[in-house]
Amino acid sequence: MTDHALRLLRQDPRLAALAAFPFNFDLDRAAHGHVEPVRLASGGPLEIVAGDDTGGTYFVCADGSMLYASSDGSAGIIGSTVDEALEMLIGLPGWGSCTHLSPADGEQAIRERVTEVEDELREYYGIDEERAELRAALGFPDRSPVELVARLHSALLRTEPDFLLLNDEELCGYDLLDDHPRPPLWEPVLAAGRADLSLLRSGDRAVWDALAADAVRRRLALRAAQFDRADGDLGLLRHLLRHEASSSMTDELRLAAVLVGLHGDTDDLPLLHEVRETDFDTACGLSDLPERGADASELGRWARELDDALFGTDPADEPACTWTDLAMDQGMTELARVALIRRLDGVVMDQGALRHPDDPKRLNTSSLRSLATAFERLGDLSQALRAQRLYAVLQVTAWDRVSALLTQARWEREAGQPLEAVCTLASLRATLDAPGDDSLRHWQQVNLGRFTAAEHYALARALAAANLPEQARAVLMSGDAILGELSETAAKAVRELAEETAARLRGIS
Repeated sequence: MTDHALRLLRQDPRLAALAAFPFNFDLDRAAHGHVEPVRLASGGPLEIVAGDDTGGTYFVCADGSMLYASSDGSAGIIGSTVDEALEMLIGLPGWGSCTHLSPADGEQAIRERVTEVEDELREYYGIDEERAELRAALGFPDRSPVELVARLHSALLRTEPDFLLLNDEELCGYDLLDDHPRPPLWEPVLAAGRADLSLLRSGDRAVWDALAADAVRRRLALRAAQFDRADGDLGLLRHLLRHEASSSMTDELRLAAVLVGLHGDTDDLPLLHEVRETDFDTACGLSDLPERGADASELGRWARELDDALFGTDPADEPACTWTDLAMDQGMTELARVALIRRLDGVVMDQGALRHPDDPKRLNTSSLRSLATAFERLGDLSQALRAQRLYAVLQVTAWDRVSALLTQARWEREAGQPLEAVCTLASLRATLDAPGDDSLRHWQQVNLGRFTAAEHYALARALAAANLPEQARAVLMSGDAILGELSETAAKAVRELAEETAARLRGIS
């Protein structure tokens, strides 16, 4: 980390005072912390080094980048090092009014805006002599505002995905400091697939085999072929289709079948039927495939109808989950996390977005459930629980509510929140006792009852391990009461777990 200037400020009260006024970088304000608890979505460390008179805070990140967070919920990287950020703060004392500028605006527009901002500051206090003194003392060159704006612009664009700031209690993301456009998620996610599609088109069979054997590269190449279609791709598409069948019924398998079918070659019907017969799921997923004796027009019509309904040629039309899933597949963890958090934030702020377009009185909460599952896959149980808790609250039927609460309790236990899980299971039991509809009339005979009892025993053990014996025994008793209501078949699968849990708790004083 380059922090030479920061060390000088900490060592010299005169320089520190100049940085605090008129440049609003006040080391003493670091002791007050930020206006609310915050953390990076990535989990990376943050060190507060200064604040300003508006309640904003300057943080240093693990890689040395400086992150600024305002008091009204905006944040962004303002320098790749502490020194770079300080040089910008001193060179552009009104930098907060320049975050919308970029090199594309041109030198004249940048200079005019910076001059306008600095002239406003000069009406109240001096900045020119102070800037010259501080620059000389810290060893900063006299860079032009155009160069400093370019550096600020570049830094701001690095904020996501690695430096998204969250409110530590609500877990919602801070807004960006700037409004510069970013590439759509699909561009970085699809980049490797596009490169691999070019390799496949070279015709090297060794490349075909190596790429097709890699599930992630294969699916990305198929997605690239979806948006970049060529008449000469039929051979490589057949090859990818054969290999994708080993993954059973995936979206990319259906896509591969459609891309092959669009070529209208009836010689591909035996291959398509062979793929359909891979397993039960694939047979269901491709159940409407034309029969082996179909003609080219029928095969083409089937492929076009599926293509129009499910795929198409514009990556912007793909569901967001396509790109977050493929990002996770490639290890682009933070890219996926940021996209998912932004989507969840949008739902939390406007639950009206969940309303059915054809029936505004009904909510479609499937997107919340998908978000929760995606966060669980990322290993981010905090965000998974944020989505799952809202999902549970919005469930209409008693069955759906109990199912959602059961998952919520399990994640709370796994996230080290056993007391929260105790409350969640209490709500679950209250719904079992007074469901309000008949959706739970057979819960004692099915897996829902068995899983509910099992979660009580798992939580009892977690409470005991957390040195909460009283709560553990209470949850054990509740689990035993549920076990007593289960059918003999359902209870049999849980009884051994119940006995093991009871024996463990007997050993706790």
